[in-house]
Amino acid sequence: MGEKLTTYDPAEDLGSDEAIAIFMAEALETYDVGYISHALGVVARTKGMAQIAEQTGLSREQLYRSFSKKGNPTLRTTLAVMRALGIELTAKIPSAA
Repeated sequence: MGEKLTTYDPAEDLGSDEAIAIFMAEALETYDVGYISHALGVVARTKGMAQIAEQTGLSREQLYRSFSKKGNPTLRTTLAVMRALGIELTAKIPSAA
């Protein structure tokens, strides 16, 4: 008899602010817009989409749609969600290799 496999949800492993910071930092380092958007959606689900919707003034449906695999959130939406999550976006000059 085979094992029953379940879908892995990374939101289940983001139990601390430190884990969230590491997860988002690694996503940002990829420069992959789709992956960064997906990662932000995962973090938002961790904190609770209803709470994020209330803090941003956006609907839960809009948030789920924006941060889905096929979503394409605006910069305004992205920054509003990051602010609600307490995630800062910063710029730095890359170190010389």
